[in-house]
Amino acid sequence: MSSEILINITPNESRVALVENGVLQEVYIERAAKRGLVGNVYKGKVSRVLPGMQAAFIEIGLERAAFLHASDIQADGDNNKVESINSLVTEGQEICVQVVKDPLGTKGARLTTQISIPSRFLVYMPGVEHIGVSQKIEEEAERDRLRTKLEELAIGDYAGGYIVRTAADAISNEEIQADVEYLHRMWMAIVEKMKTQKSAHLIHEDLPLPMRMMRDLVSPEIEKIRIDSKETFNRAAKFARKFIPEIAGRIEYYPGERPIFDLFSVEDEIQKALGKRANLKSGGYLIIDQTEALTTIDVNTGGFVGHRNLDETIFKTNLEAAVAIARQVRLRNLGGILIIDFIDMQDEEHKRQVLRALEKNLERDPAKCHISQVSNLGLVEMTRKRTRESLEHVLCEDCPTCGGRGSLRTAETVCYEIFREIIRESRQYDAQTFLVLASQEVVDRLLEEESTSVAELEDFIGKPIKLQVESLYSQENYDVVMM
Repeated sequence: MSSEILINITPNESRVALVENGVLQEVYIERAAKRGLVGNVYKGKVSRVLPGMQAAFIEIGLERAAFLHASDIQADGDNNKVESINSLVTEGQEICVQVVKDPLGTKGARLTTQISIPSRFLVYMPGVEHIGVSQKIEEEAERDRLRTKLEELAIGDYAGGYIVRTAADAISNEEIQADVEYLHRMWMAIVEKMKTQKSAHLIHEDLPLPMRMMRDLVSPEIEKIRIDSKETFNRAAKFARKFIPEIAGRIEYYPGERPIFDLFSVEDEIQKALGKRANLKSGGYLIIDQTEALTTIDVNTGGFVGHRNLDETIFKTNLEAAVAIARQVRLRNLGGILIIDFIDMQDEEHKRQVLRALEKNLERDPAKCHISQVSNLGLVEMTRKRTRESLEHVLCEDCPTCGGRGSLRTAETVCYEIFREIIRESRQYDAQTFLVLASQEVVDRLLEEESTSVAELEDFIGKPIKLQVESLYSQENYDVVMM
């Protein structure tokens, strides 16, 4: 599988697109005013301890206090037993913490005291004594070699826990040692800053998005990394020569007049990913509805009628949908609980194959996913680890007219609300005239379909009712003014 990374840089925003076989798979966006916080290390101060939630709120210098659960606090002794939050932290205590989840919606950042520092080949965890190897390194002899080398290094000055990343497959012992030394120097710098820095301040910041993506996304399958900013290209090339020399030759400066995200129709795909509907090649389609609690994905045959029989048509649509869902979940960065409503299948073998297709296509997803079996209602439940906002939440906001509901009260409904408001006010106050300020749609209905009702209401309250269009009002907005 051939892949490319496209990096688009503007003064206020950096965007990275991962394209596999000419198809956009993932988009990462970082804005100068809202840089992601995951991986950042802070010197925090405990502002509030909540025994009932076994958690504490930590001030780290952000708009909202961050959240630290007792299970995320590094404690000596039995790691399987979570101690009471009261015995772990106290109000006013200074503490070294790392962000593991960006603030999402109204929730503050999620923290841990179990610091981990990633490099190209390793993840260093100074607070534990554990050596792990990525499951994607499959050859047992290579896994043993890497583990043995790290066990030799993880003593004395370099003590701590290490996780070997997939990129470390087949690297030399010298490269492992160099990475260990680099991580240790970085950790020592953090320790020194903890001693001198004031509370609620940043101590260590993760790399900017372009360098971070080069570190985390680059694999032998990546053929090119194209960057449309000369300055960023120079920085990336320098970074690669120092830390990832094997990919230095794959980094290219893209000077073309055509915007880099117009290659492979990346810009169009981002716009499509903001809609609820995702079309399938066969004529079927998905409806993806993202809510606060969960995301639902509904599969429909649409215009696909098949060639044999209904069962075969449904099976083929569901198979195609399984591939599309895996891509849409990555592209839209949907996290948390997802409920997938495949078209009902009677054949158990068809169900098994569709579920296997979904699992297989999710294997390339870097986020951890868990899929359940098809339920009695024909639904598939899955979870996907969420560490950052979804694409929709990054690029969009709730509609100011409907407040994110996705629907408006009809003009008829608003007319009847106005009638009730006029009756209420006429009983409480002695007004000479009532003036209704409303949108064009509501006023038109009051003058046409509801004109008889307005006349009857005037007769009932014994006062005239005047109507006035307010162009800035939405369909749901109105005012009843007494004159």
